Amino acid sequence: MMKTLKLPEMITEEKLKDLYKQMWTIRYFDEKVDQFFAKGLIHGTTHLCVGQEASAAGSIAVIGTKDKIVSTHRGHGHCIAKEGDVNKMMAELFGRVTGYCKGKGGSMHIADVEKGNLGANGIVGGGLPLAVGAALTSKMKKENYVVLCFFGDGASNEGSFHESVNLASIWDLPVVFICENNQYGMSGSVKEMTNIENIADRADAYGIPGKVVDGLDMVEIMNTVDEAVQRARNGFGPSLIEMKTYRWKGHSKSDAKKYRTREEENEWRAKDGIKRFKEFLKSEGVLNEEEAKQLQDAALAEIEEAVRFAENSPEPSIDSLLEDLYA
Repeated sequence: MMKTLKLPEMITEEKLKDLYKQMWTIRYFDEKVDQFFAKGLIHGTTHLCVGQEASAAGSIAVIGTKDKIVSTHRGHGHCIAKEGDVNKMMAELFGRVTGYCKGKGGSMHIADVEKGNLGANGIVGGGLPLAVGAALTSKMKKENYVVLCFFGDGASNEGSFHESVNLASIWDLPVVFICENNQYGMSGSVKEMTNIENIADRADAYGIPGKVVDGLDMVEIMNTVDEAVQRARNGFGPSLIEMKTYRWKGHSKSDAKKYRTREEENEWRAKDGIKRFKEFLKSEGVLNEEEAKQLQDAALAEIEEAVRFAENSPEPSIDSLLEDLYA
């Protein structure tokens, strides 16, 4: 298929086109959410993954439908990449009953267990133990699924990270730990918070493979994650992959980004993962400029339809306030 590069077996030309559209779907979703928050039409808070599309799309592209993911508070891209319903996602952020949590959970609590998305998490590092539990279930019940566990650079300094990686290592669990290092934990640079060059270097302390990849390079991401997934599926235990990436927006909707320079932002924007993936697909003869534009337009149309769906959906009634509560 490919003229110059080897890709995982499941990555066909059709899949590559789907991934290009998916990356635009993730970006347009979060850009729309950003706009509606600014207008006061969406309430609560949200954490946008604009700029980080490659890590979600590339990683999840190489797992199967029965495999699982555990997401983060910056999780819209993970959900979309795991075949999430953008209508239900948008409705959830709008606080409508047609949303994933009937409009009561908001941005940080979306899950789709049937699709293998075990959920986003509002607690930094909170998903790591859940991923280990899911991987333990897979091993004990011999279900042979693999869990991708996404977390940020800030979570790598939480106790839950070390406890989870240690347990997964000594039990040889089928989990792949994926650190999306977007250079900042809230307003603190990773260079100020971590006294090592690479978070992946911490894998040595737990006796597992640790790799650093360009988090904006879809080909490198797919090949690296596929290798780790196959290792986990064959009973050889976990891996730690660090994806060097960048969030274009602030930590959350209230972040003015005063802790970083516009020059730094422009430097990272110039390395846009979507643009790089398009150039790769064109160079390999998979896409031409017209086809790329059609896929981009289709992604935008899908998100605009999701907005219409959300706006036309009813809000929860007062009578439903105490439904679905556990006490």
